[in-house]
Amino acid sequence: MAAQPAPHPLTALYALGLNHQTAPLTVRERVVFHVDRVTEALREMTRGLASEAAILSTCNRTELYFSGEHPQAAAEWLAQYHRLAPGDLAPYLYTLPRDQAVRHVFRVASGLDSMVLGEPQILGQMKEAARQAESAGTLGTLLHKLFQRSFAVAKEVRSTTSLGTASVSMAAAAVKLAARIFPSLREQSVLFIGAGEMIELCATHFAAQAPARLTVANRTVERASRLAARFNGQAIELKRLAEHLHEHDIIVSSTASSLPILGKGLVERALRARRRRPMFMVDLAVPRDIEPEVAELDDVFLYTVDDLAGIVAANLDARRSSVDQAEAIIDTQVGQFMHWLKTREVVPLILQLREQAEEARREELDRALRALSRGEDPAAVLDALSQRLTNKLLHTPTQALKKPRQ
Repeated sequence: MAAQPAPHPLTALYALGLNHQTAPLTVRERVVFHVDRVTEALREMTRGLASEAAILSTCNRTELYFSGEHPQAAAEWLAQYHRLAPGDLAPYLYTLPRDQAVRHVFRVASGLDSMVLGEPQILGQMKEAARQAESAGTLGTLLHKLFQRSFAVAKEVRSTTSLGTASVSMAAAAVKLAARIFPSLREQSVLFIGAGEMIELCATHFAAQAPARLTVANRTVERASRLAARFNGQAIELKRLAEHLHEHDIIVSSTASSLPILGKGLVERALRARRRRPMFMVDLAVPRDIEPEVAELDDVFLYTVDDLAGIVAANLDARRSSVDQAEAIIDTQVGQFMHWLKTREVVPLILQLREQAEEARREELDRALRALSRGEDPAAVLDALSQRLTNKLLHTPTQALKKPRQ
């Protein structure tokens, strides 16, 4: 009698790591995997720790996704790889098995686990993590399916909820507002007054829209030139602002000036030179760079930092209201993935049962042929063959059904 096949062990899938919610920056920065070392690290993981592995490493998280039997060993490897004592890293780590790991990966891809709720950059970072694992030869069937499903989930969340549609930064909100005034930002000239971090962020967002012209005005023209060069723009000294203001459709200002830089009279003259073509202005400075009276001019659309803060807050509320809908989508998708995983787990058992059935068939056929060669009654031989074959084929499932359920 062939041995009864052992049940196939549940696939050991884990997500292990730390993020901005569990670890401060001082810890996160010590476990970053630099791009040129990811392949080496992945191959090291699959030399004993895991059969499949992928690494997601960003400024806000470092996570290992792997199929293996020893998550504690993986946690110790992560610490040792970065020359840390395992005990120093352990308080910040989370280890999520199977369906918890799947849910976590889906939430990360959808932007639900990000510092800025719904931000889209993480999806690109996850796609890069999948490409790196594939290139390293550590992306097997399980992780490939996990990543592909996570990308599909993220797409569904973004297309069916408002999670990724509302702007949640001052810079992004400014671009959205400008797009309401002008049909296409590609045809507009943009002027940035100042060269600090806020202006740099705004310039990044506006440059992504490929405006016709981009100019940076600053008291220190060298600093303005460095920023403008990043976006193929031009730089002017702040004292020349009056000469060039009328040339621009969009003005974004954020300086440390204690007095307004743009007064009502200066803007009026610019409007006359523009023949009343509208100007969109964003004042992100505190105290203000643009006199409040400028808002009284008919062809000016002026927004202050408080206006944009209100938009950002409202958009954050809109994103939060989409979380429940997104979580419901993820719940459904986790269930479908786990069904696929369980189906995949029984494949070896099915193959083993088929091998046993084939072995039993060959044994009984040989026995029947020998009986026929001895001249035994064919009908009796066939009847005996069918009974013995039926008993052998039913033995394993019958024994399994007799076992008490846990």
